[in-house]
Amino acid sequence: MKKILSVCFLMIAMLLMAKAQVPSLNLRIVAYASSQVGKKVDRGECWDLAYEALTQNHCAWDHKYVYGKKLDPKTDSIYAGDLLQFENVTVKYKNANMSTTEEYPHHTAIIYQVLGKNHYTILHQNFGSNSRKVMITDLDLTHKTSGKISFYRPVEAM
Repeated sequence: MKKILSVCFLMIAMLLMAKAQVPSLNLRIVAYASSQVGKKVDRGECWDLAYEALTQNHCAWDHKYVYGKKLDPKTDSIYAGDLLQFENVTVKYKNANMSTTEEYPHHTAIIYQVLGKNHYTILHQNFGSNSRKVMITDLDLTHKTSGKISFYRPVEAM
């Protein structure tokens, strides 16, 4: 029993340390975006969610599609609250008897959770059947077959 409690305590401590690494601005971006799940932000465009999250948190960005400091997911740590800009992206998932294709011709999303390397849950709207409301979906980039995704870290305005 003592060993189990020790292991549980260690796991909780590791999770807390990992969360502590996430920049506070990123945590505020996630808090805003997740508070909007099931709601339509502004016109319901994907960009509107990013716009509101960045504006309400006084971020510096170009008000187009550069949402802060550009990141390289191969060398930079990716955190919840980082933003994604998709250009002509196709993701194809296959399992057993089913295959699903997701297309992101020009799309913006906010990372809600980092599940592993190239695997995230994202917050976004104007996607799928629930298109104009903010939703959380899975994104596994190991299944990306085409297109480009740019990663950005929000930056506070000076």
